Amino acid sequence: MTIKVGDRLPEATLRTMGPDGPQAKTTGEIFGGKTVALFAVPGAFTPTCSARHLPGFLDHAKELKGKGVDLIACVAVNDVFVMDAWGKAQGVGDDILMLSDGNGEFAKALGLELDGSKFGMGARSQRFSLVAKDGVVTQLNVEAGGEFRVSAADYMLEQL
Repeated sequence: MTIKVGDRLPEATLRTMGPDGPQAKTTGEIFGGKTVALFAVPGAFTPTCSARHLPGFLDHAKELKGKGVDLIACVAVNDVFVMDAWGKAQGVGDDILMLSDGNGEFAKALGLELDGSKFGMGARSQRFSLVAKDGVVTQLNVEAGGEFRVSAADYMLEQL
């Protein structure tokens, strides 16, 4: 079943790069007591993700935070080292928390997994964005296959 507005995010463990290397963070730690703008991409370093999706959230980070967002996070079914390298290549600094869903368990728990096998990518996440307040989804925007519109930062800004 796909997550919907009003649902609590499922418990999952994601990974991010900390000062001492990879560290696990639960969804409770990431989303608890905060308003979080989360966007998911099918893959780090892929064309639309690198040229438009991530840069859009980086460009609009101050505006999102001005509308009450405490944390902006990006998640992909890539390992923590790839997500860290992509964040550095994109210059996200502290503006966006880069999260690894290495085995795709979070995407699957959300009901938003994608079979990218025909592209040689295996199991991935659909492209989407959401806003969660204290772990409860208040806004959810899932892209149709091959599109990039409703998961964009500017679209999210219009909804806040």
